[in-house]
Amino acid sequence: MNEGHDDPPKLPTRERSSRPGTGRHRRPLPANLPPDAPALVLAVPGMAGDVAAEIASVIRLDNPQVDLRLVSLMDGGADLAKAFVSAAADRPAAETAAVVVPLVTGPHPRVMRAVRDAVTQSESPVTITDPLGPHPLLAEALHMRLSEAGLARVDRMRLFNVTSPVDGIIVATTGGDEGARGADATAVLLAARLTLPVVPAALDGVPNVGDAAERLRKIGANRLALVPFVIGPEADHDKATAAAEAIGAGCAAPLGAHEAVARLVGIRYGAALGEYEEIDED
Repeated sequence: MNEGHDDPPKLPTRERSSRPGTGRHRRPLPANLPPDAPALVLAVPGMAGDVAAEIASVIRLDNPQVDLRLVSLMDGGADLAKAFVSAAADRPAAETAAVVVPLVTGPHPRVMRAVRDAVTQSESPVTITDPLGPHPLLAEALHMRLSEAGLARVDRMRLFNVTSPVDGIIVATTGGDEGARGADATAVLLAARLTLPVVPAALDGVPNVGDAAERLRKIGANRLALVPFVIGPEADHDKATAAAEAIGAGCAAPLGAHEAVARLVGIRYGAALGEYEEIDED
């Protein structure tokens, strides 16, 4: 993935679009991988705390054959570079030593730059995947977080005898202006689920949450809810809560260790291996 800011490093690095389709039923990763199969390196923006550890635990439980390494980017990528060097040392003859999956839901220039810099520093053959979104699984997870907070119906169908608790949703993400633009597709997917207007916003860029609220109110949506389109380590939830309070909106919890997040990490890794196929079913 190229953000348009920097030239890709002149190294054996492959940044490839592994974005899957929208099928809901997928085969798991191969039960058996060769000994030199690439390590799965999960790059965590911020501290690799409880949320990231729980996601990693789910992935390991579902895919015990995968060499999973959880690495924080809090030091700017130094530990990530060490993880790449270690993976390459364990696989001296492998074409790809590691597949690094950034633990972010969409475009995040700072995170992607840190990952690329770590590859440059390590001089290791690494494949960098796309972020986890946009994807229907994440829209479904956002719907669940809203319903858990009492801000959306659990059902997907608009029933005449059921009143929606809100009439406009803000999907708030990180990654600055680019992150907000990248969240637009997820906002559309969520709007289709809820049959409500949904707009994206950035917690650290524009359009900000206030801009998004004004946009919704101009079309008559006054009962608003905010759902953080973040996993957790990459953003301070207090900031999202404060932004929601400032516009008089309810606030849902972040995605956290939702099963969709762990599943999408596996999808990204499997697609990078070139051995993962989706099966769409009606």
